[in-house]
Amino acid sequence: MTGQLSTIEVMQTVFLRDLHLAIKQKTDTLGAVFFFALVASLFPLAIGSELQLLQQIAPGIIWVSALLASMLSMNRLYTNDFNDGTLEQLTLSACPLEFIVLAKILAHWTTTGFVLLLLSPILAIQFDLSPLAISTLMLTLLIGTPVLSFLGSIGAALSLGLQSAGALISLMILPLLIPVLILGTLAVDAASTNMPFSVYLYLLLALSILASFFGPLASAFALRIAQE
Repeated sequence: MTGQLSTIEVMQTVFLRDLHLAIKQKTDTLGAVFFFALVASLFPLAIGSELQLLQQIAPGIIWVSALLASMLSMNRLYTNDFNDGTLEQLTLSACPLEFIVLAKILAHWTTTGFVLLLLSPILAIQFDLSPLAISTLMLTLLIGTPVLSFLGSIGAALSLGLQSAGALISLMILPLLIPVLILGTLAVDAASTNMPFSVYLYLLLALSILASFFGPLASAFALRIAQE
């Protein structure tokens, strides 16, 4: 029981520490938010006021924008801790590295995916989406954006210490995120046309559960290799 409480306390400390650092170093967090808002807002300006066309492309645009914005901040997930020796100390702690990685991933999602989720209804109004489509969009982002963080963590761990790590993360991880992008877009499209969309949500949830299990394991394995 004591070991379990110790693990929870370490995870809580790491989670709160990463939240504090993200708030203190606002550049990456705000950069991802501004990128998401800017990319999603440029399309209505470029395409014009044809509402039917805007409604058709809205789910894909918002999801692609969220995916790319989430990738922008993945590079900082382990780099700072690796450079200042904190990651080595965390690896040597009594708490399993997988749980520490899980706490860091959750902190990353809180400062990126969750923020993008809260911003998405405002951006969806530009595309004249229905209330059902907007609520479905938020639900898909709630289920799907953790996958971006979990898989992005693997890329960040594999590219740790390499030059141009941000570009490498995108090259490695973006192909794996295509199913998430497709399912999220299909769910909102179906909701926009009053068609059943629950199957897409279930598949998206299944991907999220798998990513939450394998993501920390693969990331911890890659981090151990990077420090040898």
